[in-house]
Amino acid sequence: MTKRPLKILLAGPRGFCAGVDRAIQIVELAIEKHGPPVYVRHEIVHNRYVVEDLETKGAIFVEELDEVPEGVPVVFSAHGVPKSVFSEADERDIYYLDATCPLVTKVHVDAARHEKAGKDLILIGHAGHPEVIGTMGQMRSGEMVLVENVEQAASVKVPNPDNLAFVTQTTLSVDDTSEIIGVLQRRFPSIEAPRKEDICYATTNRQAAVKELADKCEAMIVLGAPNSSNSNRLAEVALTIGCPKSILIQSAAEIEDGWLDDVSTLGITAGASAPEILVQELIDTLSGHFDLTIEERNTVSENVTFSLPRELTA
Repeated sequence: MTKRPLKILLAGPRGFCAGVDRAIQIVELAIEKHGPPVYVRHEIVHNRYVVEDLETKGAIFVEELDEVPEGVPVVFSAHGVPKSVFSEADERDIYYLDATCPLVTKVHVDAARHEKAGKDLILIGHAGHPEVIGTMGQMRSGEMVLVENVEQAASVKVPNPDNLAFVTQTTLSVDDTSEIIGVLQRRFPSIEAPRKEDICYATTNRQAAVKELADKCEAMIVLGAPNSSNSNRLAEVALTIGCPKSILIQSAAEIEDGWLDDVSTLGITAGASAPEILVQELIDTLSGHFDLTIEERNTVSENVTFSLPRELTA
């Protein structure tokens, strides 16, 4: 049977960012150094393939520290944790490694600086996301106000509008965040912005790559987890730019029959916590049904790396 032609535009950059790569290495090196099991509080990154791979190597994932037994190391996820988690670990004399992405740590440092300066603080982010929970937990309850959208930005009340600052979750939509910031700046002209934009380079670059090719495709596939903020934003960005349909899937197995029936050009990308092997598996699956032409569309080169904890590299 003759296969129908399908052109694939591969977005670049895509997949793992430096913070995710560092977090995975921390877990792997901890297992190497201390032997299994090594406990990890929360999914190290939001990707089941990564989590299951680390489980085979000796990682045990839990949601809270009270699930961690005495005498074993624990790693805190790349999303960051509230100060209370560090305090609990210290009280129990738990040996821990902090795999928080350095770009998230930068947001935490900014929050502490604003708190020390006595400023009211707004966090732009999504309620319930682990990164937001961790950032809110850098200050006492009620001292940081969460704003999720333009509507909330237009109505939010703060105790001292003239002594106000904001920080943002690192994995948001660049365009949506810009709109929210615009509303806040109109309402509070003296609001202090971060010294350097909080949205991480990888989020920005992956969204820019999708924007570059979304209007050239009839469909876009984003590989990533349903609880991955940056992956969800990529799927949304494609639709915003004008791609007729866009889906977020965890693997090739989730593509529904008939979804590509009217598609001649397909865009593919992957969220910052999705490994490249998932992209290759998707392409291999599609090659069984279509005569593929594959074109890489790289918008920028990434060469960011983050250092590992000294206790693992000494």
